[in-house]
Amino acid sequence: MSHLSFEEAVQERVDEMVDACTRCGKCIEVCPSVKPAGIADAAPVDVIGGILDILREGQGLEASRKWAQACTLHGACITACDEAINPRFLLAMARVAMAKTRNDLPARRRQGLERYRDVSREVAMLSQLQLDDQVLARLGQKPASANVTNELPDFVFYTGCNVLKTPHIALLALDIMDALGIGYEVMGGPSHCCGVMQLRSGDVEMSGRMGTSSVDKLAQSKSGEVISWCPSCYVQFTETTLPALERQRGARPFEMTPFLRFLAQRLDQLTPHLRERVPMRVALHRHPGVSGVVEAAIKTLEAIPGITLVDLKQPAFGLQGVSLSVLPEFKRELTRKELETAREAGIDALVTIYHSEHRELCAHERDWPFRIVNLLELVGQSMGLKQHDRYKELKLMQDADQIVADCADLLAIHALDAAKAREAVVKGMLADQPLPLRDG
Repeated sequence: MSHLSFEEAVQERVDEMVDACTRCGKCIEVCPSVKPAGIADAAPVDVIGGILDILREGQGLEASRKWAQACTLHGACITACDEAINPRFLLAMARVAMAKTRNDLPARRRQGLERYRDVSREVAMLSQLQLDDQVLARLGQKPASANVTNELPDFVFYTGCNVLKTPHIALLALDIMDALGIGYEVMGGPSHCCGVMQLRSGDVEMSGRMGTSSVDKLAQSKSGEVISWCPSCYVQFTETTLPALERQRGARPFEMTPFLRFLAQRLDQLTPHLRERVPMRVALHRHPGVSGVVEAAIKTLEAIPGITLVDLKQPAFGLQGVSLSVLPEFKRELTRKELETAREAGIDALVTIYHSEHRELCAHERDWPFRIVNLLELVGQSMGLKQHDRYKELKLMQDADQIVADCADLLAIHALDAAKAREAVVKGMLADQPLPLRDG
């Protein structure tokens, strides 16, 4: 055990990377955010030098600040670096340093708490508008005392928070693991927060408290492996929290594997369960921020009998759909072009990988001649598994009052306030639409 605090452990890693950086600029050269961020004319060596200045002193070149704020967590910078530095992590910490120059700790802490509460309220409300207590319990949303068992699970399945807004995706992941005979315990939701909201607000200490508390809960399995769904949580844990804890404790408490990589590793076990043909021409909506996930998604799709995978030859950017929100005009144009190309290709469905782009894209099904489905829906269809996409059904209504009225039974079951439910629907569902629908 080390005497280091969490924040000191994080800073120690930052200092080591800053010292190791040669300012070659390769990370800027491969970054897809540079052009849409408006800094294509800046010299890469100057931009990375400015990032190092921000990390040391809290101040740096304007182009460097723009680059840090425009990071979509794409990840190409990591493989481009010859010094084994993680530039994506350094950009996250540059944003922390910038937040510290803007606000004192109490203000940053309040901001982190407000963001956490906003997410918690939206997740709770939108999941309760779709699920009863029994299904919520299956997704790990129950009192901690009810989670206690005498035997450790083989794996822990970590949902993160926001996938609970589109619960059919997480439920299909559980159905698939059940069919494969994989033993697991589900953890996730705001009570198992990764701490990313606090980090984004510049409160490293509170981020460490939240993340460490969740890590200690997630560490209880026979395999020492956590299967994760949310890519944002995956990056937060694997690039910030777990490395800091390793410095504090001398070892990592577990390894974390994205669900689709976990599934693709077991493709020989999965394939015999893919019995039903799914005769569809589909295209994959891709985000390459977590290494190997897109490749795993392609392998899984190609294993489904009847599926024809069409390459739309569109660029793939960022960690997930929501990560592109730092470049809103760029994001809207990418989405528009992909939808138009999908129509021209005559596909039956545009297939999402993660939950955030599924939320953002699913209502476009109304306006375009193809469906918007998640990859696990197609896997489930071939396996004879079905979970209804209630989120899409509700969002397609495009009317907050109609949505709340259609959920009246669950409002009563959960004793939810209709006005608060309507607010969550407006802010957390209908406003989650980066490219407006055709009627605006």
